[in-house]
Amino acid sequence: MEIGKKIQQRRKELHMTQEKLAEAVFVTPQAVSLWETGKSTPDLFNMARIASALQMNRKDLLNEEETLPTWVMRDSFYSLENMHRKLKQFAEEEHLAEMDKAIDYASEKHQAQFRKKMIFTDERIPYIVHPFMMACHAHALGIRDDAVLASVLLHDVCEDCGVLPEDLPFSEDVKDTVRRLTKTGLSTEEYYRHIVESPSASIVKALDRCNNLSTMMSSFREEKAFGYIEETEQYVIPLIDHIKKEYTQYYDAVFVIKYQILSLMETIKACYLQF
Repeated sequence: MEIGKKIQQRRKELHMTQEKLAEAVFVTPQAVSLWETGKSTPDLFNMARIASALQMNRKDLLNEEETLPTWVMRDSFYSLENMHRKLKQFAEEEHLAEMDKAIDYASEKHQAQFRKKMIFTDERIPYIVHPFMMACHAHALGIRDDAVLASVLLHDVCEDCGVLPEDLPFSEDVKDTVRRLTKTGLSTEEYYRHIVESPSASIVKALDRCNNLSTMMSSFREEKAFGYIEETEQYVIPLIDHIKKEYTQYYDAVFVIKYQILSLMETIKACYLQF
């Protein structure tokens, strides 16, 4: 049986409309209609989503002569415990008092919060993994400024945990950086205008976008993914270029960050354009 017919048959067995399937797969109802009528074929990226939405094994959707790779999809790349241990070690050995305090403060505030779940796995990743991973990457890229590393760990605390920047029990430099990184009530243009004025906020935002592109895109609906790429090209890449020109202490770090962001975006674009 053709893939489109299999999709249609299973969808009807589940009493699911084309609109509901489209919503689950992050495509338009028109895309589902094209699949079911055989006018187009879903790519492997969408095939996994369709199988999940239709409660099927992915191989059951494929034609007999086609096979899927037996890849393992991971939500988590690093051990939370190991990252915590390493960050604490860095803070102690390098006398980074604010970073040390921020590790504990961020862990407490983000407790019981989770990252958006990938559709391919059932893992629920603690939210604190995100700032911890960013801090590890920042340190690996040679960033040793105590206030910057603390700001990396705290960058989402105000926006996600209901804390006001002025109430953060940290230095004025950290408070200012986190305030600039808190988007609440600001347009996108205003938000980036506030960030670009600060070298600390700028490098934290670059690290944040790089990590989110690396770990969150598969949890986004298609519209959200497209908007994220457009925002990155319109605001984040110019921000990175500004860092290279004006905040040269981060030149080497953003060289790596920009490469990673651009390569991820072009890969994501290619996956979507195949459909």
